Order: sequence, then C-alpha cells, then structure tokens
Amino acid sequence: MTIEAVDPRARGLRSRRTDAGVGALGVVARLDWLLLAATAAAVAYGVWAIAGITRHDPGGSAASRQLLYAAAGSLLLVAGILIDPIVYRRLYRSIYIGLVGVMGFVLIFGAATRGSKRWINIGFFTFQPSEFGKVLLALALAGFLADRAKQIDRLSVALRTIALAAGPVMLVWAQPDAGTAIVYIAVLTAVLFVAGVRWLHLALIWTVGLVAVLSVLWWLPAAGINVLKPYQAARLTAFASATGQSSGTTSYNLTQSKIAVGAGGLRGRGVAGATQTALNYLPAHATDFAFASLAEQRGFFGASILLLLYLLIVWRGLKIVTTARDLFSAIVAAAIVFAFVIQVFVNVGMTVGIAPITGIPLPFVSVGGSSMISNLAGIGILQAIHARGGRRR
Repeated sequence: MTIEAVDPRARGLRSRRTDAGVGALGVVARLDWLLLAATAAAVAYGVWAIAGITRHDPGGSAASRQLLYAAAGSLLLVAGILIDPIVYRRLYRSIYIGLVGVMGFVLIFGAATRGSKRWINIGFFTFQPSEFGKVLLALALAGFLADRAKQIDRLSVALRTIALAAGPVMLVWAQPDAGTAIVYIAVLTAVLFVAGVRWLHLALIWTVGLVAVLSVLWWLPAAGINVLKPYQAARLTAFASATGQSSGTTSYNLTQSKIAVGAGGLRGRGVAGATQTALNYLPAHATDFAFASLAEQRGFFGASILLLLYLLIVWRGLKIVTTARDLFSAIVAAAIVFAFVIQVFVNVGMTVGIAPITGIPLPFVSVGGSSMISNLAGIGILQAIHARGGRRR
C-alpha cells in the first residue's frame, strides 16, 4: 500500500499552526500600511476641515472634540486588529442578539431629540448604537451565511438572512432613521452577493424590494395610503422631482446645499468668505451637509482630495476581500467596504441633489463620535482580516 503525502495548501486547506492565528508581532508586520495611511490622512483631513467649518459656530470649533473621538476610535481600531476574526464567527449569535437588544433599548429608553430616539446618554458621552450596528450586522449575517455555505444555493437561506436583517432594519427605521436603514440594507446586499447566492434568487429578491419601495414612496400615497410621514417622503423623493426640489424645509436645505457647493468653485472661498457656512444659511453644515461646507470653503480641489482618500480606502478594502482566508472574512470585509461606499455616495449625493436627503454622516468628517469610532473600528476589522489572510487564490 502506498501512502501519498498531501500538501494542505494544494487543496486550499491550512495547517493547524496557521489556523491557530498569527502572533501580535506577525499581525503588525502584515498590516496594510497603505490602508492605514489613507485612513489616518482622511481622519486628519476631516478634523482640519471641521476646524474651518465650525470656526464661526456659537460653541466654537469642534475640532478638539473630533480629535477626542478619533483617539477613542483608534483604540477600537487597535483592538480590532488584535482580535482574530474567527472570534466574531463563533459569537455571531450573541452579536446579533446584542444588536437587536440594544436597538430595542434605544426605542424604549433612548434620549429623544427633534422627534427621534437614536441616542443613549451615559453621562459623559452620548452615543448612537445604530452607527455601531453597521459593523455588528455585517459580523452577524456573515457568521450565519458562513455556517450555511454548502446550502447557499437554496432560496430558503437567502430568505432567512433577509429575515434576520429585517429586525435591525425595522428597529432603526422606527427611531426613525431612514439613512442608517439604507446602510443596513447595503450590508445585506453585500453579504448575499459575496456569499454566493444564486443570481436568479438575487434578481427575484431585489425585484420584490424595488416594488415595495415604489409602493411606499409613490403608488400607495397616490391611492391615499401614507406609509411614511410627510417629511420622510419629502426627503426621500426630493432628489427625484423634476426640479430637484420639494416644498418646505427639504427644499430649503437642498437649495442652500447646492448654492454652497457651486459657490466654492475650483479653489473655494476660504473660511472667512464662505458665507453659506459662516452665516449659517446652510443647515447642519457640520453634520449632514459637511461636504457642502467643505466644497464651499475649499472648492473642487479640496473636495477632490477627500474623495480620492475615500477611493484609496475602498480600493484597499476590496483588495482585502480577495485575499481573505475564509468565506466569513470575505463576507465581513465586503460588507464593511460596501457600507462605507454607500455612506459616502448618499452623503455626497444628497448635497448636490442626486441622492435622497437622509441623516447619513460623512465618514471621518461629520461631527459626531459614534460615526467616527464605528468607522475606525471597521477599519481595524479589515486590517485583522488582511493580516491573517493569504495570497490571492
């Protein structure tokens, strides 16, 4: 009898030593330094931009707060690098239960601001759990699909994944926070696609989804059935109207945003000359419409620098997807990257009237600790996947 020696790498397998993980020094040596540099540059650029955007605000510049948030996020980034992604896979059920539990807690006990319950006040810090849910939902759904990789061609698996995602989506929508709900749906899209759901099933699912969206926004209201509140419908449909406007506050915000972007020109009007921002004609100029303020103060060139940094982050993130060591890691990486892309696209798009007006913050720029910290935590997980990944297979 002949016994053949089998190289584990020849069949896509890994040795126990490799599966056990990489030491801390090995992880540091295998970091994606270009992604880390692009992230650091985007954070620094965002803090610099906010310093100018909020210079004339009644409370003074928010740059120091942004630096504090960035420092807290950096700690989570480091923690994310050191934790092997396999830990998340083992705990995906607990992650999902915790996510749903926190979202329910927010609806019942959360701090209400301007008619919305999105925040939890713990004394020295008020945070928005739904921002962290963008990463947690990716981990939970990836774990669910990775455990069912052999049955991924079944429609029932895709439908069960959608049912799992529906819980957090509906809880966020009820806050109400349509912007974050859109990002959660983007996470769901990414995990289904990368997991290998059949094209026919994907087409069927998103056809049903498109019909549902059109019904809620246009067909049902035309029949006298209003699913959304008037201001929600106006925000989501303003960009699709013939003039790019709607009545009321939504029209004013969109008009002022377009004026700010156009006034910036190529080189910008500077901090002192940016009247839309300095005189507070542009609402939420440090949060929802931070990109419009940046475009007014720094112009096309200044805004392009930020967009190029985003592009570099996305490119490196997609590269990590291709080198992930297993299906779970690939799904998580793709979901984090796609959620990041959607946040950038919707936030930038709504400032010029090509995307619905929502409360999605601009990553690493909009003032807010939850967004900054959660995005940096996502980058840390991407780095962990890269450090423990392999060569392109």
